[in-house]
Formats: sequence, C-alpha cells, structure tokens
Amino acid sequence: MKFFLDFIRSRIITLVCIIIAAVIFAVVLSLYNLPSEPVLYALLLSLAAVTAIGAVNFIKAYRKHNILTRLANEITVTADNLPKAVSADDKDYGRLINTLSDYCIFLKEKSANSLQATNEYYTMWVHQIKTPISAMRLMLQSEDSESNRRLSDELMKIEQYVDMALCYVRLESSGNDLVIKHYSLDDIVKKSVRKFSPQFIGKKLSLDYKELDTDVLTDEKWLSFIIEQLLSNAIKYTAKGSVTIYMKPDTDRKILCIADTGIGIDPADLPRIFDNGYTGLNGRYDMKASGIGLYLCRCIADMLGITLTAVSELGKGSVFMLDLTESDVRHE
Repeated sequence: MKFFLDFIRSRIITLVCIIIAAVIFAVVLSLYNLPSEPVLYALLLSLAAVTAIGAVNFIKAYRKHNILTRLANEITVTADNLPKAVSADDKDYGRLINTLSDYCIFLKEKSANSLQATNEYYTMWVHQIKTPISAMRLMLQSEDSESNRRLSDELMKIEQYVDMALCYVRLESSGNDLVIKHYSLDDIVKKSVRKFSPQFIGKKLSLDYKELDTDVLTDEKWLSFIIEQLLSNAIKYTAKGSVTIYMKPDTDRKILCIADTGIGIDPADLPRIFDNGYTGLNGRYDMKASGIGLYLCRCIADMLGITLTAVSELGKGSVFMLDLTESDVRHE
C-alpha cells in the first residue's frame, strides 16, 4: 500500500493533466450539443486506456522497486546489476551509482591495507617491547629487595598492558591464530595463578584453590588471557580477604568460578561491565581503569564459544563464571 501511494504521488502531475484534458474534452463536446452517450463512451474508453497503461507502469515500477530493495541489502552495488535504464534520468543515476561504487571499493581496499599495516606494526612493536621487559625482569631478580619487588609488580602491569594491546589488535584482525585442542583446565589456571603469586603475597591475600580436575576444549593462550584478566581484577579490587577458584558444584556443566571478597560491583553497573570503555563506580576507585579488560574478555569468550557472566554484591565481592562446556568450536 505504501509503495502504491508513493507511485501515485510521483505521478500526480500526469494524473492532473489527464483529468484536465478529460474535463476540456467533455465540455467542448457538450457545447456542440452532442448526445451524451457518445461522450460518456469516449470518456470510458479513454479511462480504460489510461488505467491499462497505468497498471503496466505500476507493475514495471514495482519490479524495479523490488530489485533496488534487494540490491540495498548487498555489500556492493554497480550499474551492471541495476534495473535496465529506460530514461535519461535512469542512465544518469546508473552512472552516478557506478562511480560511487568504484569509489567505495577503493576506500574499502585502502582501509583494509591501512588496517593490516597498523596491525603488523603494533604486533612487531609488542614483540620488540617484550625483549627489554624480560631483560628488566632478570635484572630485578638479581637482588631480592622491597624496591625490586615493587618494581617487578609494576613491570608485570606493563606486560599486561602490552598483552592487552596485542590482544586488541589480533581481535580486530581477520586471523586469530586459534589452536583448539583438549587441555587440562588445572594446568591452564595454575600457570596463570603462578604469574600473580607476587601480587598475592604483596597484598597478603589468601588463595583458596579447589582442584578443577577437568579437561576443556579450547585455545590455551586465549583462555589464559581471560583468566589472567579476571585474576588481575580480583587482586586489584580486593584490599583484604581472599580469591577463590573452583568449579561450580551441582551442575553437569563445566563452569569455572573466580570469586573475590573485594569491593564488589554496583548493581547499576553490572549489566554494562563488559561494554567497551565502561568503568562505572569502580572506575572512581581506580582512576586509571580503562574499561578495556572485561570487554576483551567478553570478545574472546564469544570467539571461543564460552559464556562469561558475573554476579556481585557491593562491598562483599564478585564471582565471575566461565561456562567451558564444549560448544561449536572446532577441534583441530
């Protein structure tokens, strides 16, 4: 109905001209005192002819409308697959669309090449910056002192930010170098926990680790990134108390839980904690929070077919849950 009304409105001048011509035709014939029957007969024949022509034009316009609607949903549109031009305006529009299409293709290729160059640069930068980080860590380990331990903690934060930058770049690229295999969840989590042992000791936090005793089908590197981000946040926002790692009981699903006794998350913030750049109330606790970590965790979890959720109570702590039940990820 909407297209029909649009069709009528686009030809309103033509319809008005036909009506005026019919009125003039009828008035002139009546002035000559001709019988009314021939006049009406002529008008009906004219009306029938106009209706038939209008119906044919409507069908053609409707078909053209369907083609253009279909093309609007395609990635590229060129003059090659547009409806056949039947007027000078159609040909002009076709040339314009073809020119715009060529320009869009050029911009798309330029953008893809620029993105690839940027990704290659940042990937190279991350790998190069890790060399001095490793050297600094070895230098700090040569002497066990309070200042060196603090510097080691700060150096680990730098390395985390570097890994986060590399992760962000790789997620934006087309290839994510996934290696999907069966892994021992215990081995993956313990390896991540060992990286944070100085932070646990430095903040005097206790770790309650329950044996996980399960295998998961996943990518070790990307899953480790998620676990390390969750552990980092648990330590950062827990001033005292403990961090607990366990498998959720009373369920046939493989749900890894990382719980802390920290400051918790405001209920108003909880639905948005995985949004890019969102820091919420906790962002005022840690003014340097970027809101990128949990966003990357959610992106990686979606890529691995993992369901990542969180429950929290303000002032009492949070629990982040990773549903590692085997999904549609491919086994290489």
